[in-house]
Amino acid sequence: MIEIVAAKAADLPEIEALLDARFGPARRNRTAYRLRDAAAPDAALSFVARDGDRLVGSVQCWPLQLRGPGGTILPLTLLGAVASAADRQGEGIATRLMQAALAAVDAAARAPVLLIGDAPFYGRFGFSAAATAGWMLPGPVDRDRLLLRGAADALPAVAWVEPAGVRRAA
Repeated sequence: MIEIVAAKAADLPEIEALLDARFGPARRNRTAYRLRDAAAPDAALSFVARDGDRLVGSVQCWPLQLRGPGGTILPLTLLGAVASAADRQGEGIATRLMQAALAAVDAAARAPVLLIGDAPFYGRFGFSAAATAGWMLPGPVDRDRLLLRGAADALPAVAWVEPAGVRRAA
């Protein structure tokens, strides 16, 4: 029976092995990883799926910030990657992990959530690319895959997405 539980630091080697198996080691070259470089996952928003002692899925969330015109800084949360073991695909593990992470985000009244992913899958969780067309990231991104969930009306149309805590000279 699959159980969704909070991710712990001790889960990290298994999470990394799962992500390597699902996305390959070149995943670390992707733009989403540049956003995570100097950050630790938010433990309150990160989960794993376990079947007994075996890790069969994971999702992690990371603190980001959105730097708008004039240097305004607003918090964001990066979700991802969400993954399930290849031999467990189709069992709803990724859906359950998404539900757990987003319920935690909502319960904590956290910042809007950003991810880079497939709109057909993530759209059912309230993600859309409508507000992110003018956002810049530290690498290339398919604009249709830069998805936001949460109130976008208070967010700038043109902004820079970066790891939380980045300080830039004015």
